[in-house]
Amino acid sequence: MKDFAGRVAVVTGAGSGIGRALAHEAARLGMKVVLADVDTHALEQVSSALQAGGADVLAMVCDVGKAAHVEELADAAMIRFHGVHLLFNNAGVSVAGLVWEHTEADWEWVLGVNLWGVIHGVRVFTPLMLDAARNDLGYEGHIVNTASMAGLLAPPAMGVYNASKHAVVALSETLYHDLRLVGAPVQASVLCPYFVPTEIAHSDAHRPGDLRHDGAPTPSQRTARALLEQAVAAGKVSAADVARIAFDGIRRGDFYIYTHPQTLQGVAQRMDAIVHAGPPADAYAATPQFTAALKAGIKR
Repeated sequence: MKDFAGRVAVVTGAGSGIGRALAHEAARLGMKVVLADVDTHALEQVSSALQAGGADVLAMVCDVGKAAHVEELADAAMIRFHGVHLLFNNAGVSVAGLVWEHTEADWEWVLGVNLWGVIHGVRVFTPLMLDAARNDLGYEGHIVNTASMAGLLAPPAMGVYNASKHAVVALSETLYHDLRLVGAPVQASVLCPYFVPTEIAHSDAHRPGDLRHDGAPTPSQRTARALLEQAVAAGKVSAADVARIAFDGIRRGDFYIYTHPQTLQGVAQRMDAIVHAGPPADAYAATPQFTAALKAGIKR
């Protein structure tokens, strides 16, 4: 897909961070934009800003972990714009700490948003896009699932997040192959950002009440969250940069879209360990101070 003007983009997690930047970039390119987020106030702010710039916008409060919400989002998009061309399954949240210390609620929340949100997006929107392709020979569609470099690496003290993002990568790869099987003019990509200055470290603020973790954080959870906050805040690639990189990848038809290609050395080391049946590669081999800080915090 190289032409975006007049077409329709759906963005989940559009209230902040990468989702907000994707929405702004889509609008800048002349697209009609469907915004989805659980944060009503943030959603209204983004919607107002885009409309002030002349964009045609539909905004809906949507918990992507709930099938009914995603189905309602799709119905609203079809009623308002009569089609969808570009889908960003982008909403994401995180927890950090030793993997066995997370509660069932932690797992349900993170997998609900990060994985089930993508599952629902693929399940609900792909048939609509395939129907559009059957009815319009000039139709082009593209689905972009936001994973993470944590979907290609396995950093310590990020087990729940890692599991969700590895699953998104696998789902996206399968989606790519399945779309090729049916010869559809719909493409798929997986977006794998590294540390980008967003609010991901504070996503707990929007956690549903029934999935809250009310207990005191463990030393590993306190330390890992603090380090995550530092790493995210220090990121040199902005959310706006990620949006531009994503759209450039869509134009080229890239499947894997990377924001920090220098991190691929770690992926190569992980693959080498798998091929040679070695122990898992250290995702932080290039930054041993990060692992040292984790160890020190856990000991304290």
